[in-house]
Order: sequence, then C-alpha cells, then structure tokens
Amino acid sequence: MIKGIKICGVSDLETLRFIVNHPYPPNYIGFITNYKKSKRFVDYERLKELLRIKKQDISFVSVMVKPSDEFLKRIGNLNFDYYQLYDVSPKRTGAIKKIKPIKIISAITINEKKDVNNYRDYLNVSEIILFDGKGYEKSIGFNHNLLNDLPNSINKMIAGDIKIEDISKFKNKNFIIDISGSLENNEGKKDLKKIDKLLNLAKEI
Repeated sequence: MIKGIKICGVSDLETLRFIVNHPYPPNYIGFITNYKKSKRFVDYERLKELLRIKKQDISFVSVMVKPSDEFLKRIGNLNFDYYQLYDVSPKRTGAIKKIKPIKIISAITINEKKDVNNYRDYLNVSEIILFDGKGYEKSIGFNHNLLNDLPNSINKMIAGDIKIEDISKFKNKNFIIDISGSLENNEGKKDLKKIDKLLNLAKEI
C-alpha cells in the first residue's frame, strides 16, 4: 500500500492553510528553497512567513539543489523536518547532517535502469530515497517500472510527473508519492480542487 503523500512546490499561504487543515492531510509538504529556476521557488522572507503555520503532524521539507554552507546556515533555524537534496554526493550529504542533525531525503534522478542503483551509496546518510526524473523544475517523468526490483526494506519516495489518476497504480507499492505539477492550473499555481481530489483519493486507497 502507499506509505504516504508529499505535496511539493507549495509557495503561498492560502494553499498551505488549505492543505494543513484538510481532513486527510498529506504526510509531507515540500518548499523549493534555493532553486530560483523553479516557478515554485520561495524566497527566505516568505519562507519565514509560511513556516509559522501550525503544521499539525505534517513534515515540512526544504527542497534544495547543491545547497551551500552559507545557505544551510541561513535556514537552519526554520521549522523544517527534512532536507531534500538534489545533486549532492553521499559525502557532502553526510557533511550536511553534521552541520545540522536533520532527516535527509536524497534524490536519485533516473533516466535508465543503471541510474536506479545509485541509491545504494546514500543508504547510510538518508532516511528516505527519492527516485525522480531528471527534469528538476520541469517535472519530467521516467519509467517507474525500473523500480520494480528495489528491496522492500528501503524507505522509498517516488516522483516524476505523477498525475492524480496515477495514484491508484501505486496502491500495492510501498512508496511515498511525491506530486507537484499535476496539482497546478494553467498558470502554474496550485489548484485547491485538484489538491482536494488527490487527498481524498489517497485516503480511499
């Protein structure tokens, strides 16, 4: 069965309040904190405002690409439960955990089968392994069947242009589902009706 839901790319207070107060809230909410190429990027001052909210039992995730020590120090006092790291080596990941003892989601970007096995290098420094497409801000998908042989012992998260209607396909998989782009309208803003549909569907599954 699905192990959880993560809604990523939240950038405004209205959406955040809707998600947090939903009858069936997700397990994780992600904020794009240092990757300015993303339309979902949230600057530091807005982050401080958003993270003041009472988050109930939801884990807040800072999504970062190659964060510098300076940036990590700046956000170190913010109310994050996880750092989600892209393009960060296992050694650097370990160093980041020494800067701030925090749970880590290590993102492994997948294009072909051989990419999947890179997760092994991160097992000792990560609480969750995320398997994502290589598009970063572009929500590019990949063949999720490439993950079929992964051991059940891994705490796995899956992303990569997942649509709401795809959720039922994962009902017999022990993945945390990370979803973002398919929850947006044509202007690239989060759509509350789509979020409601996702969370109600996830509850049913």
